[in-house]
Amino acid sequence: MIGIALSGGGARGISHLGVLKAFDENDIKPDVISGTSAGAIIGGFYAAGYAPDDILKIIIKTNMLSIFKPAFSWKGLLSMDSLEKILRNNLPPTFEDLGIPLIVAATDIEGGKTTYFEQGGLYKAILASSCLPVLFNPIEIDNVKYIDGGILNNLPVEPLQKRAETIISVGCNPIGTKKINSFKDVMERSSLLAINENTERSKQLAHIFIEPEELIKFSGFDLSKAKEIFDTGYHYTSQNIAIFAKELKL
Repeated sequence: MIGIALSGGGARGISHLGVLKAFDENDIKPDVISGTSAGAIIGGFYAAGYAPDDILKIIIKTNMLSIFKPAFSWKGLLSMDSLEKILRNNLPPTFEDLGIPLIVAATDIEGGKTTYFEQGGLYKAILASSCLPVLFNPIEIDNVKYIDGGILNNLPVEPLQKRAETIISVGCNPIGTKKINSFKDVMERSSLLAINENTERSKQLAHIFIEPEELIKFSGFDLSKAKEIFDTGYHYTSQNIAIFAKELKL
């Protein structure tokens, strides 16, 4: 049994599709998937049976930037209505309808803990996992308010431990060194540094950790560079597939 954990990372999460494509080409198939934020979105589509190339086409065609629609409430500035529409138009309604078991991580903001969804309604769980604090209104499920899963667990390896013999964790947020030129840079860099600690803890629990260093070139908002980000994940994984296959004992 192989489990794959997909991290959050905004537009950089598109690199997960390249990783999955390289795995598909080498007959490395996950038996269970977990994901946070962008990783939950990618994981949802893949678990529903979409090929990585087709998921990329949907991301480009639907223009995910359209989710930034002003809501102007006291809880947040933006609404996730557009993303919800995309999910409803392309994914089945429940976790049970997926072809591959999926686990989605979200943060219970009032309880201060991570919640893992794997049953029932799919759309709200993915929206909750992707709900960036302050920018978006919290997503309410069963009277509990949720925000982005990456706040407490950006690489949800833990729920795979009892479900898979081998765990592959896939990150998309290399820290490196980056020059800060704007307020947006400060926000994004601060977020990366904050979530890096919980990612470091989680990746130690996996058998393989994949994270292309070249992703440092991209911003989490670089949706216009979707194909380039996809290719970065694909080429890195393809070039190192022999190493990964050996570690997986394939």
